[in-house]
Amino acid sequence: MVEKLIENAKPQMSEEDSALIRKAFAVAKDAHAGQYRESGEEYLIHPVALAYILADLQFDATTIAAALLHDVVEDTKHTLEDIEEAFGKEIASIVDGVTKISKLKFQTKQEEQAENFRKMLLAMAKDIRVIFIKLADRLHNMRTIKYMPEEKQKEKAQETLDVYAPLAHRLGIFKIKWELEDISFRYLNEEAYHEIVHQVAQNRAQREAYIKQFIDMLKTKLKDTKIDYRIEGRAKHFYSIYRKMQRVGNFEEIYDLLAVRILVEDIQSCYAILGIVHTAFTPLPGKFKDYIAMPKPNMYQSLHTTVMGPGTRPVEVQIRTDEMHKVAEYGIAAHWKYKEGAKGKVEKDSFNEKLAWLRQVMEWNNEVDDSGALLEMVKGDLFADEVYVFTPQGDVKNLPAGSCPLDFAYRIHSDIGHKCVGAKINGKIVPVSYRLKNGDIVEILTSPNSKGPSRDWIKIVQSSNARNKIKNWFKKADREENIVKGKEMLEAEIKRLGYQYEKFNQAKFWDYVLERYGYPNLTEMHSAIGYGGIKAGQILRKIISDFPEDFPQKEKTIKSTIGKGKNAAEKAIKIGGFSNMAVRIAKCCNPVPG
Repeated sequence: MVEKLIENAKPQMSEEDSALIRKAFAVAKDAHAGQYRESGEEYLIHPVALAYILADLQFDATTIAAALLHDVVEDTKHTLEDIEEAFGKEIASIVDGVTKISKLKFQTKQEEQAENFRKMLLAMAKDIRVIFIKLADRLHNMRTIKYMPEEKQKEKAQETLDVYAPLAHRLGIFKIKWELEDISFRYLNEEAYHEIVHQVAQNRAQREAYIKQFIDMLKTKLKDTKIDYRIEGRAKHFYSIYRKMQRVGNFEEIYDLLAVRILVEDIQSCYAILGIVHTAFTPLPGKFKDYIAMPKPNMYQSLHTTVMGPGTRPVEVQIRTDEMHKVAEYGIAAHWKYKEGAKGKVEKDSFNEKLAWLRQVMEWNNEVDDSGALLEMVKGDLFADEVYVFTPQGDVKNLPAGSCPLDFAYRIHSDIGHKCVGAKINGKIVPVSYRLKNGDIVEILTSPNSKGPSRDWIKIVQSSNARNKIKNWFKKADREENIVKGKEMLEAEIKRLGYQYEKFNQAKFWDYVLERYGYPNLTEMHSAIGYGGIKAGQILRKIISDFPEDFPQKEKTIKSTIGKGKNAAEKAIKIGGFSNMAVRIAKCCNPVPG
């Protein structure tokens, strides 16, 4: 099994690399001995499947070894220290980044998911290989999802569609993204999935014959050119068809079911081929996109155009170089080059520039106290379509579709946003609520006398980045007020729960939640409660649940207005014959006056 894996991973493997993979395989095999997956297969099949996925993405031996070991700490007796001693700090760090948080207690499944997501992002910032292993892990789990209980299938499919497929998209790994989306779609909406599969299959022969006719015509036009090229059909994936149908409403109107891709050697040839295509076939207005001049944030580059083919049927044509095609399939993974002769070192290849989105996420992480809020921000940003605008100097900036000049200002710098008093678009003054369009030249007007942002801006801006910076400004500006307000909210919540403040006012409780939620002191925690960074109830419930010996089930009794001579025990409400039960009377159950 391991020799086949090594063979599959070549040519990037040296003998030293092969030895590392054999060693990791042996440790994983021993650690997972006697463990089985829900499918009934030996557990070892899972880490080996991850290793194959990463070998296909042409990752280095360190990444493949870490993939083989990724569940050893989480699911076996082995510790992280064992991994570090046997394989070194680099592999141990990657394994730790992939390992879920297990020692902390969580109120809800959502809270646990959010904390694990936060840990993954932090680990990903240190070493991008963490996210590739997580994506490979999720891909193999989705490939074997049929063995899970139905409820868990839907839960995993939804999480995959919400987080992991968009992550793969943001990193440009379309090869993984498409498969994750299609499998998730099948288990979340089986009826729609099979309907689309049926419609695609029903017309396949006609489409293939039409595309062949179009390619033959195209080759005739290209025969006199000296450009080396190859033309291939382009498969459309079921979930992307479904999403387009949701927008268009008609299966027949989805243009790019008829699509071809032309691959050439260099950028100059891309534009030369484009000219020939537009000469041979009539281009549809508004359907040309130049992602070579303005690459997408995930590094995707290509020319897109839609032309009228034979019988006036629209055909989408993509033109790109072989190198661009590799990036389109593998995204950031295509830029992860193993440096020959320098064991353990990775060629960054301008990685800092390519990970601008990840740096932005890390900024949010530093500004947001609640992991759930961070998860929602990132999910919103992962899904966002984009608009491309220019600075007055001609630099391109990408923003979420629907952004306004304020989003642009905060993208440039926080101070520019805070001091913004207006904007010019293409030389004309516009309101700050103006929605930016592709190609707009944006100039921000600022004033040193500005008193800062307006709270209304929070409703106007589209990007999580701008919204968070505005909230942060108010958090700092209203700090003293937030501290007082937060303390009052905490005391009010304690009273609402039926306790005295003194019950909670103990060093062991406060020290515990300060460490748990990452606040340096009580003042900062009160401030966070005051500006909405965390809820008082969340803090108190954490104390109550994690210190059960200090907070036994509190007896709450409702005194009866009848039989005043009875003692408290007799007057307590009993539920199902049991006393000492927590009771809350609904407002609708009060006596009717009169």
